[in-house]
Amino acid sequence: MRIAVVEDDETQREALCRILRSHGHACFCAGGVKPAMLLLRRSTFDMIIFDWMLPQGTGLDLVAWARTNLKPTPPILMLTGRSDEADMARALELGADDYVVKPVLERLLIARVTALMRRSQPAAQPTGLEHFASYSFDPRLREVTWGGEQIVLTAKEFDLALMLFRNLDRPLSRNYILESIWGWEESLSSRTLDTHISRIRSKLGLRPQHGFRLAPVYGYGYRLEEVAPS
Repeated sequence: MRIAVVEDDETQREALCRILRSHGHACFCAGGVKPAMLLLRRSTFDMIIFDWMLPQGTGLDLVAWARTNLKPTPPILMLTGRSDEADMARALELGADDYVVKPVLERLLIARVTALMRRSQPAAQPTGLEHFASYSFDPRLREVTWGGEQIVLTAKEFDLALMLFRNLDRPLSRNYILESIWGWEESLSSRTLDTHISRIRSKLGLRPQHGFRLAPVYGYGYRLEEVAPS
């Protein structure tokens, strides 16, 4: 997962990111409210971790801001030294999804992160298939059918298409997509994503007349939207 960590204490921030990275997560940091807003506007994240006390405001300010400006809002974990019940209740009432009191143990943090992400994802179908209108994805076999007809996709095209459907109506940044599908390939051409987008748009008929629109988000990335068939 791509996780944004907002923590003003450099030592704690580095320790937190070291734990998250050791468990396979990509960690992106900010040390205050304004840098955090900039970071969250520029890219897509699977989860956000906020400290309470920050320069230019508080983690609660960021929770409220995220709920208003990030649609849909990624899961939010508050990580703070405040242990008072009233503080916990306030954070959850404002929109935090979970609350962990410092100092945090590695096993507890990872367990909370994993559980929070699991709760935020749609439950899998008993068959293992994922259905979106007339599209059906089989992640195990990497096969997709559209209106009952199998569509031949490459492995990367399948992964990209499934990611877009799992994030319907959510704008995804180019960096988020590239890192999630291709990893950290330094030689990756900037045109690779655009080419794959064009291919799956064509192969899966992702156009308004079929009930979906795969459109660029200027200066950001792409978004797959479900629309009324035209």
